[in-house]
Amino acid sequence: MEKQHEVLTLIEEITRNDGSKYYEIGNMVHNGRAELAAERGFIKEVRILQLNIPHSRNVIRYEDFINTHYKMQDESMDHWEEWKRTPEMDQVVSDILKENHIG
Repeated sequence: MEKQHEVLTLIEEITRNDGSKYYEIGNMVHNGRAELAAERGFIKEVRILQLNIPHSRNVIRYEDFINTHYKMQDESMDHWEEWKRTPEMDQVVSDILKENHIG
């Protein structure tokens, strides 16, 4: 996959259609796509929990993972692509949440 460079700057809580929730580290573009996905019924809801998170070593590691494995969805999306994480990236996201006193 062609590498992109998305800078991750916020923490979101995304509610799937089945009512389950998960946290994601994203940016304003990702949040806008999630809002569009909610309007189209692909997910139930997205909420920004924290803006302008510190650009920590963990955030940089997660950015590299996302930029290597995923491409930001465009407005023509026909589904919501949840960013699947490795166990290592699950731990990185958990650490980011702890750093920002969430969860």
